Amino acid sequence: MGWERGRNIGIDYRWKAVDEKSRQRLAKELVALQPDLMLGQSTPTTAALLQQTSTIPIVFLSVGDPVGEGFVAGLSRPGHNVTGFINMEASMSGKWVELLKEITPSVTRVAILFNPATAPRGGSYYLDSFKSAAQSLGLQTIAATVHDSSEIESIIAAQAREPNTGLVVTSDVFPLVHRTEITALVARYRLPTVYPYRQFAEVGGLLSYGNDLRDNYRRAATYVLRAPAAALVN
Repeated sequence: MGWERGRNIGIDYRWKAVDEKSRQRLAKELVALQPDLMLGQSTPTTAALLQQTSTIPIVFLSVGDPVGEGFVAGLSRPGHNVTGFINMEASMSGKWVELLKEITPSVTRVAILFNPATAPRGGSYYLDSFKSAAQSLGLQTIAATVHDSSEIESIIAAQAREPNTGLVVTSDVFPLVHRTEITALVARYRLPTVYPYRQFAEVGGLLSYGNDLRDNYRRAATYVLRAPAAALVN
């Protein structure tokens, strides 16, 4: 788009905000730099940025429910100092259930894996559609909540012990970060599973269905560059 780092645009970034304490610390660091605009990836990161500033413009991506989280007033008119891109509609979880039943017709029980601390609306964002789709297919539902990486194997093993069980992994930054471990454990326990992103399939997952996360970044760049040119030039 004609912008070159070090020539007409400056970029500072922080990474590995894996817990609330580190997210707040890194958000404070970025706000202290007084940038012209900030980009927030994921619901927890965007929340941390908004807690630190109500004036610096923020573009978010990979946020599931910006209205429910209170980030924006509405999708058509965000208001405040923030706008961006959602990654999945709540109804997507119903599609994951349908795909799971299609690839494993013997499934009678389906679990949905998410971390309440990082999933949209604590995980409830996806649950209604998940339960509705499962009910229409005559499936029993289980909310398989995981709070840290040490619980991943025990949760997956518990589902695998029950016959005719399948798993749906939600669009949530926690399972995405731990995708290699999750897909390896699912394969070991032979648990049919549907994932939200192709990154899971790339490391061995059975099936993914969702949007292109990389494209979200490309689209976010067009929003960033809608800011006045003078504000982006060093």
